[in-house]
Amino acid sequence: MDMSQYLEIFIDETKEHLQSLNQSLLELEQNPDDTSVLNEIFRVAHTLKGMSGTMGFTKMAKLTHDMENVLQALRNNQIKATSKLVDLLFKCLDALENYTDNIVNTGNEGSNEYNDIIKELNDIVQTKSSDGGQQKSSLSGKKVSDLDGTSKEENQHPTAAIKLNQYELNVAAKAREMNMNVFKITVVLNKGCVLKSARAFIIFQTLERHGEIIRSEPKVEDIEDEKFDFEFTVVCVTKENEEVFIKDINGIAEVDEVIVVPIDIPELKTSTVQNDDNYERENVQTGGEEVHVQEEKSESNTSSQVHKTKTGKTVRVDIDRLDVLMNLVSELIIIKTRLAGLSGSDNAQTYNETIEYLDRITTSLNDAVMKVRMVPVEMVFNRFPRMIRDIARELGKEIQLNMSGVETELDRTVIDEIGDPLIHLLRNSADHGIEPKEKRLAMGKPAVGHINLRAYQDGDNVVIEVEDDGQGIDVEKVKKKAVEKGLVKKEIVNTLSQKDIIDFLFKPSFSTSDNITNISGRGVGLDVVKTKIEQLGGVVEVETEAGKGSKFIIRLPLTLAIIQALLVMVGNEKYAIPLSSTKEIIKVTPEQIKTVQKQEVILLRNMVVPIVRLDKILEVPPVERKKKDMTVVIVKKGEKLSGFLVDSLIGQQEIVIKSLGKLLSNIKGIAGATILGDGNVALILDVNLLAV
Repeated sequence: MDMSQYLEIFIDETKEHLQSLNQSLLELEQNPDDTSVLNEIFRVAHTLKGMSGTMGFTKMAKLTHDMENVLQALRNNQIKATSKLVDLLFKCLDALENYTDNIVNTGNEGSNEYNDIIKELNDIVQTKSSDGGQQKSSLSGKKVSDLDGTSKEENQHPTAAIKLNQYELNVAAKAREMNMNVFKITVVLNKGCVLKSARAFIIFQTLERHGEIIRSEPKVEDIEDEKFDFEFTVVCVTKENEEVFIKDINGIAEVDEVIVVPIDIPELKTSTVQNDDNYERENVQTGGEEVHVQEEKSESNTSSQVHKTKTGKTVRVDIDRLDVLMNLVSELIIIKTRLAGLSGSDNAQTYNETIEYLDRITTSLNDAVMKVRMVPVEMVFNRFPRMIRDIARELGKEIQLNMSGVETELDRTVIDEIGDPLIHLLRNSADHGIEPKEKRLAMGKPAVGHINLRAYQDGDNVVIEVEDDGQGIDVEKVKKKAVEKGLVKKEIVNTLSQKDIIDFLFKPSFSTSDNITNISGRGVGLDVVKTKIEQLGGVVEVETEAGKGSKFIIRLPLTLAIIQALLVMVGNEKYAIPLSSTKEIIKVTPEQIKTVQKQEVILLRNMVVPIVRLDKILEVPPVERKKKDMTVVIVKKGEKLSGFLVDSLIGQQEIVIKSLGKLLSNIKGIAGATILGDGNVALILDVNLLAV
C-alpha cells in the first residue's frame, strides 16, 4: 500500500488540527476548569495520533499518545491544569509542528524523539503510565522450547501456533549461529480498528526496519485483503532485542497488545544440517536475495515518498461556491453551442444578444472563481495569540491581543505572503510600543497593554491594522538615529514633516532600540514589511501619537489575478496602470511643469506633485508631440501623489495579470504583463516603485 498518495491530505489536516490545538490551549490557560475546551484538546490529540499512526509516523504518534495520558488524567480530575502543565503542552505543540515541517520538507518526521518532553509527560502521570507499561509488557518474555512455537500461554490466541517448515528452520538456525534473535510476535489490534490492512501495513514496515520477517500467519496476501480477525503472528529474525519491538509497535495507534516470544531453536543434529547442506545453502541464499529485493523496494518507497514531499497549495472551498461555478460552466457550454449554431447566419440581432449573454456569463464566472480563491484572514491571524503570549512572558509585560474581522477574505496568494509582515509589526508593537507594567501604571494607564489586530474590506482593497496603546513612536529619537546613520543632514532634519521622519523606520538596518534582543534591535523588521507589502501591490501607512500609541495600516488588493487597469500609450508602446492606484487624470502645459531641487513638479490644488517621465524611466523612444497639452495620470502611493506623464490614454480595461517568469523577475518598475484583446502584450507598471 503506497501511503505517499495521502501525504498532502495528511499535511493539510494536521496543520488545521495543530491550529485548533493552539487556540484551545490558549483558552485552557485562561479557563483551566473549562471541560469543553479540555475535551476538544483531547479530541485533537487523539485524531493526530490516529492520523500519524496510519501514515507510519511513529514518533508523532508516540508523542500524541503520551499527551493523551496527561489529558485523560486532566479529564478525570487526577491533576490540575497549572501554568507549568500548559507550558508543557505548548512544548508538545511545538514538537508536533516541527515534525510536520520535517514531513513537508523531507517526507519523514525526522530523528528527534523529544525524549525530554515525553519524560516530563510521563512524570506527571507516572503511576498510571507505569501500570499501563507493566500491563502491556507482562505478556512478553516467555520462551518457546518446541519447534512449532506453541505454549500454554499463547494458545489463548488462535493464530499464535505456527509450524515452521524446513527452510524457515534452517534460516532460523543460521540466524542463531550468527548470534541473532528469532522472535515470534503476535499483534492484537483494537476491536474498533476500521482499516485493519492499513494498520498491519504500518506494523510490517516497523518490523522490517529492525529485521526480516520469515513467516506470517495468516499469509501476507490474506492480511492485505483483511482476511483475518484482529490479530496476526509473524516470525522475525533480528539483531535487536524484544524491548525495541514492544516499544515501537505499542507506539502505533489502535494496537491493543503485543506479545513478543523468543524462539529457542533446539540443537539440530549436525548430520541433519550437513546432509541438507546443499538445500540449506540454496535456501539461505534465496533468502538473502529476498532480503535484497525487499531492501530495494524499501529504498524505492522512501525515494518516492521524498519525491512526493513537494506539497501543493490547497484551498478548502464551500460546496455552494462550487455549485455556482458548475452552473456557470454549464451556461458557458450552452452559449458555445448557440454560437456554433449561428455560424454563417445573417441574424445580427441574435448574434449580438448571444455575445452580450456570453459577456455576462464570463463576468459571473470570473467572480465565482475569485470567490473560490478567497480564504479568510483567520487562518493567518490564529497563529498570533500564542506568539504574543510567549513574547509577553519573555519581556515580562502584560499584553492582550484583540482580533476582529477574521472573516474578511483575501486571495490565497496574498494570504500565503502576509504572515511574515504581520509578525514583524506585532513583535514591534509588543517590544517598542507597549510599556512595562510599572511605567504604564505611573502614566495612569491600565497595567495590561492592548494590541488590536483588525481586518476589513474597503472597496477593492483589504485593510489590516495593527494598533497598540503604548508609548507611540519617539520622533526625536528617530531624528537622532537618522542623522547618526547619515540618512539626513542635521540642518535639514528639523524641517521634515512627522510622516517623512517616520518613513526612516522603513529604511534597511534602521532601529531605535539601543540593545539587541531576541525580539528586536537589528533593524530588519519594518524594511522587510514594506518590501513584502509593496511586492503584493499594497502600501503601509503609519499613525502615531506620543504617549497614546501607534497604528500601522496595510492596504492590500483583494486579488492578484484579475484587476481593473488604465491602459496608456508611452511612445509607441502600451502600458497598464492598476486602477486602484489611479486617482485622477489631468492635462498640463509644458509651462506648468516646474523644477524644484532637480525634481520636476506641478501644482495641483495647492499641492506639489512630482512628475515622472515614463518614457525616460522605461527607456522608450519618444514621439513628437504635436499637441501643446500633456496628459498626466495622478497615482497614489499611500498618502503621497505622483504624476505619470504619458502620451495618450487608451481606456479602462479588466486585465489578467501574468508573471514575467524567472528570467525577467528582477526588472524594476514592472509588476507583470497582460495579453490584450488583439493578442499584443502590455506591461503592467509597478506604481509603488515608479512613484516618487
